[in-house]
Amino acid sequence: MTRLIVAAGGGGDAVAAAMLHAALYGDEDQAVILTYAWDRLLIDPLPGPRGAERFTGLEPVTQSVWSVPAEARPIAPAGSTLPRLAAELPHTLALLDPHHGAEGITRQLEELVSHLAPASIDLLDVGGDMLAQGDEPTLKSPLADALALAACCQVNAPIRLLVAGPGLDGEISPNDLRPLFGTPVHTFTAEDVETIGSILEWHPSEATAMLAATARGARGICEVRDAGLPVPLTDEGPTVHEVDLDEAVSRNSLARAIMTTATLDEAEAHSREICGFSEIDYERNKALWLKEQQPTNLEPTAVWAQLDQFEAEVRSHGVTHTTFRRITEILNVSGSQRNDLRQLLVNGRPEQYDAPLWRIA
Repeated sequence: MTRLIVAAGGGGDAVAAAMLHAALYGDEDQAVILTYAWDRLLIDPLPGPRGAERFTGLEPVTQSVWSVPAEARPIAPAGSTLPRLAAELPHTLALLDPHHGAEGITRQLEELVSHLAPASIDLLDVGGDMLAQGDEPTLKSPLADALALAACCQVNAPIRLLVAGPGLDGEISPNDLRPLFGTPVHTFTAEDVETIGSILEWHPSEATAMLAATARGARGICEVRDAGLPVPLTDEGPTVHEVDLDEAVSRNSLARAIMTTATLDEAEAHSREICGFSEIDYERNKALWLKEQQPTNLEPTAVWAQLDQFEAEVRSHGVTHTTFRRITEILNVSGSQRNDLRQLLVNGRPEQYDAPLWRIA
């Protein structure tokens, strides 16, 4: 039996999809995880998502769907976590390509459904920003989720929308999401996390890292992103909820507006109009800023001094945890230096490594 899981938000949601598959379906069935090649600038210096033409070694699945095997490689200067994920996950990763708008993603889904005849189709969103209306002041990345939602609601097949880790993306408050939820479909446990534990040692996703951390028992407040956003780690964090797909579409004004888009540029224009911004514009501006930055010297004494200063500041605000992505941004570390920094921190102060987060001393 084949299960199809659409990871709505990119690489981190694909990791969560693998954990979800193991928890709900076990090892008996195979999964095809349809996911974006849309890594943040820590991994991919180019703004926005990558299409099939920016990879070598992809394998055809249908006319418009390509799988990403472990041997695939992004064409420089692009970067991608997908080949390494493919090497470490027992599932097929298929490339979700938004460059032909919602119409293109709908076509990809229809071809996959016809080709695979999957036993189930799940649309997974970590955090719940797919349920945004579009005018929330904390909304940061609505476009990827809205495109996936707009496509899924047009496919002639039963699709179950699942939200994991309500509020863990820091974009929509759990209080706003809770009225949309029924009984949890599943609550992740530490045992569930073991299926992706090794991936969390290197993957930069913040929302999925917090999802795993709450499943392992972490509680408190985690500071994330370059804006220093505080995200509560609560008992609600490891839960997975089903949401009515039609209700989600009725809430998401961006998803409704982009259903007939045939290009990513069209979808972006709607995002600027409805939400007041495009997340790809933000990435474009940040990419220009990063080009002007000088590489950081990872001299241990200097690193610990900067980290101590950061921890003292956030501790005064009640912060108990942070992500490694947040630390790399604080220390202005990128590229291959990320792994070196992580090893320096974990080896230097192992008592603060609350895997996969960093505990504030």
